[in-house]
Amino acid sequence: MRILVLGQGKMGKLVVQVATGRGHNVCGLDVPENTDAAALTPEYLAGFDVAIDFTTPDAVVENMRACLSAGSKIVVGTTGWYAALAEMRALAESSHAGLLYGTNYSIGVQVMLKLAQQMGASLAGAGYKFSIVETHHVTKLDKPSGTAISIAEMVERGAGSKIEVPIESVREGDAKGTHVLEAVSEVDRVVLTHEAFSRRGLAEGSVRAAEWLATRAGCYDFRDVYTEL
Repeated sequence: MRILVLGQGKMGKLVVQVATGRGHNVCGLDVPENTDAAALTPEYLAGFDVAIDFTTPDAVVENMRACLSAGSKIVVGTTGWYAALAEMRALAESSHAGLLYGTNYSIGVQVMLKLAQQMGASLAGAGYKFSIVETHHVTKLDKPSGTAISIAEMVERGAGSKIEVPIESVREGDAKGTHVLEAVSEVDRVVLTHEAFSRRGLAEGSVRAAEWLATRAGCYDFRDVYTEL
């Protein structure tokens, strides 16, 4: 399969490594080489089966517009752009293109999201108050993390009503990513934690997502399809 990796930061370079290791032909394109998605012409995109984006919240929307308008397929690992989700979904559907997005491509995080929903369903009506602390490296641009927002959304979905789940964001060193969901009552505390030891789980998940998307059109959330990979 021919894969275009947009963004050559730490994540982008690791995605190139993982995709190459899985036998794909891979080309990396860094943000300065693709200002305002100028490099993503229909002719250029025709040379790839799917693109994977790990750029920035500012760059990713134009990248998606270019790919989807050309009828291409794109897996988006960048977060912080979800105000444009409705527009991107409509563009994917009208162009018969493919969009797969996710706040986190780690399988472990996907399991945490399901458990967060169960905690919301079981504890919200029993006097528990929820909170989230997320810790990432100092160069992470969005705050709070997309994963933390997803965890809060799953707690609220489980609770069946709008409850407050405050999020504290910590940025330190080269932290790979830790998310802690806490539910506290007057008598006890329940804690659910996911700690990433490396970024490789995210890279592997995004490449497997690209393999899955290559034969499909439409708009998909990774947390709804990860069990099919």
